[in-house]
Amino acid sequence: MKPSSDFHTQKAARLARLELAVADFEEKFTRSSGPGGQHVNKVSTAVTLRHVPSGVAVTVQDTRSQAMNRQLAWTRLLDAIEQQRREERAARRAEFEKKRRQNSKRPRGVKERILESKKRRSAVKKFRSKDW
Repeated sequence: MKPSSDFHTQKAARLARLELAVADFEEKFTRSSGPGGQHVNKVSTAVTLRHVPSGVAVTVQDTRSQAMNRQLAWTRLLDAIEQQRREERAARRAEFEKKRRQNSKRPRGVKERILESKKRRSAVKKFRSKDW
């Protein structure tokens, strides 16, 4: 991984770009599980980081180091928030495009073909009646 001072500047830049405040985040440290032996059983190395306003949370227990898990948690949480915002933007754009397509007029050629098929269908139905 990169040095921690570099990580802090990158984290601050990402928070500023996403317009998020550090106060909106909640950090919790718990005991990890899995490989790592006595160290993970005795030390709270697992990090749970939660963005309170959006409710997005991540838990990281990949390494034996709490500091490394903390960096990974911040990176993953900011990635998740960015992904969520991208999906929301895409959904809004898709909704706008759907409305635009629904409101657009049919081209003249298409309209004429529809009317022609309706006339043909009308003629077929007319010949079904018994009084012709």
